[in-house]
Amino acid sequence: MSRKSGMTILEVLIVLTVIALIAAVAGPRLVGYLGRAKTETAALQIKQISNALQLFYIDMGRYPSDAEGLAVLVTRPAGETAWTGPYMETAEALLDPWGRDYIYAEPGADGVLSVTSLGRDGAPGGTGEDADLSL
Repeated sequence: MSRKSGMTILEVLIVLTVIALIAAVAGPRLVGYLGRAKTETAALQIKQISNALQLFYIDMGRYPSDAEGLAVLVTRPAGETAWTGPYMETAEALLDPWGRDYIYAEPGADGVLSVTSLGRDGAPGGTGEDADLSL
């Protein structure tokens, strides 16, 4: 009589249990790293957009209006000859890591412009990954 080699159902269940335990321990840590990476990416993108806005200002002598928004960093405004862009490579560069448009507000009387991401939750305020990020 010969024995067939292979795995019993018990051995398979033990292996699956070990894999599930590893995933239960490592999974939350990996998700935390991913969330933190998106937040850091948003902060870097805001700095990049700020630099592009400064280049736009140098060429045009003004910042984009609220009506123009950040799109003028990629597409020439009608009738503008001083524009030497694009100042950002693609329109996708104007989306935050969660796929939403950055919120732009032209400088007011105080001369301060604003570029904001509402974070993971897409709502004003919040903490951690849900916190707003702005220039």
